[in-house]
Formats: sequence, structure tokens, C-alpha cells
Amino acid sequence: MKLFDNTEVAFSLKTDSQLERAYFLFKMIQNEPMVRIGSAVTNFALKVHLPVEGLIRSTVFDHFCGGVTEDDCLPIIDNMHKNGNVHSVLDYSVEGKDEEISFDGALEKILRIINFCEEKQSIPYAVFKPSGFGRFGLYVKISEGKTLTSEEKEEWNRVVARFHKVCEVALKKDVPLLIDAEESWMQKSADELIEELMETYNKDKAIVFNTLQMYRHDRMDYLKELHQKAQKKGFYIGMKVVRGAYMEKERDRAEEKGYPSPICKDKQATDDNYNEAIKYMMEHSKMALFAGTHNEESSYMLMELAKKHNIKNNDMRLWFGQLFGMSDHISYNLANEGYNVAKYLPFGPVRDVMPYLIRRAEENTSVSGQTSRELNLLKTERKRRKL
Repeated sequence: MKLFDNTEVAFSLKTDSQLERAYFLFKMIQNEPMVRIGSAVTNFALKVHLPVEGLIRSTVFDHFCGGVTEDDCLPIIDNMHKNGNVHSVLDYSVEGKDEEISFDGALEKILRIINFCEEKQSIPYAVFKPSGFGRFGLYVKISEGKTLTSEEKEEWNRVVARFHKVCEVALKKDVPLLIDAEESWMQKSADELIEELMETYNKDKAIVFNTLQMYRHDRMDYLKELHQKAQKKGFYIGMKVVRGAYMEKERDRAEEKGYPSPICKDKQATDDNYNEAIKYMMEHSKMALFAGTHNEESSYMLMELAKKHNIKNNDMRLWFGQLFGMSDHISYNLANEGYNVAKYLPFGPVRDVMPYLIRRAEENTSVSGQTSRELNLLKTERKRRKL
């Protein structure tokens, strides 16, 4: 029996009713037209303030999210850590708020989470999105090399100050920071800022982590260039490596604006690119890797690479990460073998977290094989429990 086929370990924390709900949900997600219709109906219902939050909360939200506030998430965090040896990364998943007041609010939220991390061994990282700290359009303008107005320069200085504030506190409290990647047309300015932060705060080890989306065919070159800079300037590289979450959006925009798509030509090319990145990182010192993956082959490969390079299962420079509500067969079986594993645990008001949830559902329908694998494992476990 291969490691990830062990459903008893994979679903050990799920009650019978939670197992049944998961089975029902993935059955629904498998139906692509239903996901599209469901997403549209949900968006409409929330816009016109129909009383659907209770229904959302008891189904999709509770399966993929930890709660409305950080405190809501604590029972789940404690349960996963105590009974499954799986850690949590608290992800405040509110998207698309474009005012200064919400950027300052997001900053306060992350600072509070860093304090949580310092207190709780079960929360090893803090995480945020660049667009949580500044206006998306501003990142785009800087990425395109356009000249900023004096107001925009001041606005950008405030964005940079928020990043520094978080990094200063993270360094002081020794809490590593994962900074998520977003759409390619804003990423250049985020990358440049994060490089400066690495240079400043990653002198002794990786505190600041950028994110590489390996469905972009240019990311391997970017990693190698960054490595050369790091060697010259003497800083550590922290990277979360993922496949990516905005594929349809990226392709549509490239077609609409008439530039070559930044996305790999097919799934195989993305997988190869992903595996090349983790291989490169494992081969070089002064690098810390957070491997965000729901792919079994990549996970097996990373275990082999760790063995090959004499990296212990619990070495803090290597973490595996999956999303809460997905790929428990990877998370819990890896943790059972003593590897460092963290679940991304999204939280926030139901209404505000919906864009995130809809993206998750659509992503699951577009990744062929992902949902049917989840369903087969749930089926196996239901049979084992004689449900």
C-alpha cells in the first residue's frame, strides 16, 4: 500500500457526518455546470442580501474555512495539531478591498496573527497577499514601468511601509512570513519589493518568503536569477512553490490583449516546471522551501530529495502545505511520517470569503483527476467504516 492510500490516517480527524459532508461536496464539485450555476446563484444571492449565509456556512464554508475570526479557528487548529500533528497557516481570505482603511486593517490583522504564531507552536507561519496591503492597480502601474503621480508615490510609500512593519515584527518574533503571488501583470512590482525585503530581513535565515507560481513558464529563470543575487548579497531565499491559481484569468487576458500567455502549454509542462523548482531549491544551501502541493508525485519526489540531501523529515527549512478541506491523504500521512505539514486555513466573514471559495470550487473542477481522487479516497474510507 502506497503512503497516500492510507485513508484511516487521512481521515482520522473526520467524524462520520463530516466524512459524509465531504463526500457530498466533492460529488457536487465534480459537476462543472453545477459549480458554474452555483457560483452565479450564490454571488447573486449575496448581492441582493438573500438569507443564504447559514446554508453556505454549514456546507462549503465549514468544509474549506476555519471560521469567521481567528478565534473561531482555534478548536480546528488545536485538533489538527494535537491529534494529527498537522500545523495551520491562518489565511485571512478577504479579497478585493481597495481602500486605505482596509489595507491598514489587513496590516493590523497580520500583526495580530504574528502574535498568535509566537504563542502557538501549531501556527508556524503568517501569510498575506500583496493586494491586501496596497491597491492592485498601483502594483500594475509600477510593474508596467509607468511614471507615478506624486499622490501615487506617497501611496506606494505607504504600501512599502506596511510591508516593512510586518517584516520587522516577524523578524523580532522569529515568525516566517509567506507572501502570496497574484496575477502576472502585477507580480513584477511585488517581486522587486519582496527581494528588497529578503535582502534586509533574511540575513541569518529565511524570514520573508515569496511565492513562485510554476504554471508560469518564466519562473524557473526568475528563481535562478534571484539565487545569483542572493549569493552576491549574502541573503537567504525563502520560497513557497505552488502550481498557481489564476490560470483561466491569465490565458483570457493574454488573448484579449494580444500578448503571449505566461502559462505553460499544458499540465505536464507545469508539473515538470514545479518539480524542477523544488529540485533546484533542495540542491542549494541557504534556501527554505514551503512546498504548496496537492500533487502526489511531487510530494513523493520531495521526500526522495530530502533523503538524498540528508535533510531530516522535521528540518524547519522544509514544509509541505495543502489547503484545508483538500488532500487530507497527503497532509495527514506525511505528518504521520514526521514531516512538517501545514494546512492553509482560510477565515473571514462568509460574504467576504465567497470569492475565495468560488475560486476553490472552480479550480477543483478544472484540475482533472483532483476531485475524482478525493471522491475515491472518501469512498474507500466510507467502506472501511461501513457507513
